[in-house]
Amino acid sequence: MLSSICVYCGSAKGTNPAYQTSAETVGKFLADNKIRLVYGGGNVGLMGVVSDTAMTHGGEVIGIIPRFLLEREVGHKEISELRVVESMHERKEMMASLADGFLVLSGGIGTLEELFEVFTWRQLELHQKPIGILNINGYYNFLIAFLENAVSQGFLHESALEYVLIDTDAQSLLQKMLAYPSSLAFDKNKI
Repeated sequence: MLSSICVYCGSAKGTNPAYQTSAETVGKFLADNKIRLVYGGGNVGLMGVVSDTAMTHGGEVIGIIPRFLLEREVGHKEISELRVVESMHERKEMMASLADGFLVLSGGIGTLEELFEVFTWRQLELHQKPIGILNINGYYNFLIAFLENAVSQGFLHESALEYVLIDTDAQSLLQKMLAYPSSLAFDKNKI
């Protein structure tokens, strides 16, 4: 069973209320199942929603934020623990090392960058942790089509798609992640 999940998501809430609802569902699920939330440490957007919901329901929340973002007053100071680091690279490495799996909610370019980094690390066998994409309101349809096109064009091996679990329902996706057979090893020295 996974004891912690790193959630990547937007610093905005998006235009459709379904994005916020899905973040609330994830935060509650993690708290109810005693799964620690690891995330980027912000108090804004979907990051704030998922962390606030987890805290409201008695969950443990660890945020990791670079000092320059904390100085912009976006750091969440009402969570279990807020770790301040010096760079984005240090933030991502710490988030990955603290997590037993990765869950991607709706978000912008930063969320995509985080997804592709852990996806690449999985393909390179630096970890075997589950990666889930929550496709709310068809948000990731074009991304899924891109990955399928990368396979058909010979730039991505079809087996790599098995590294990513995709669902439109938060609870269903989290259940799939919990059932994912994985070794929780993570070799940060190879990154």
